[in-house]
Amino acid sequence: MVKAWEEEIIECGDLVQDDDESVPPEEAERRWNRYVELADAVTGAEGAGGVAALVSSLTAVEDYGAHQAVHDALSRFPATDLGSGVVRAGAKLLEIPENNGGNVLLLLCRSGEDSVTAFNNAALAIDADTKAALLGLIEHHESEEWLSAEKDRGRLLMPRVAYR
Repeated sequence: MVKAWEEEIIECGDLVQDDDESVPPEEAERRWNRYVELADAVTGAEGAGGVAALVSSLTAVEDYGAHQAVHDALSRFPATDLGSGVVRAGAKLLEIPENNGGNVLLLLCRSGEDSVTAFNNAALAIDADTKAALLGLIEHHESEEWLSAEKDRGRLLMPRVAYR
């Protein structure tokens, strides 16, 4: 059952954008409603795979408020699942729109030390290319807005010397 939910939320996350006239408005509205419904139903017991699915679903540039339901859902996960699940999303985190990825990383940082530690520990097990790309994304967000606050910079993928 969890696998079907993961697949469905990722599929529904491909929200119809304003300039897409190939999808009837009723279908666009149905997808948006289903996406929010799926996110609202998250209990936090879905594990790291659930976190990865939620992160992977953040593909739409314009979400029309739907991503708030996903952010709320992410906040319901235990710290260790949140941290390891964001790493598990790995390549998808690098592919989703930049602001969506930055928002996820900020949510992770602000969720506490246990989430950050779980993220950093899980990152030790990923391949070097993904790790380097993830570090690049983190450094970008530290130099821009999402992770630029003093309390957020330098917390993810520490110690950085080990990742170079």
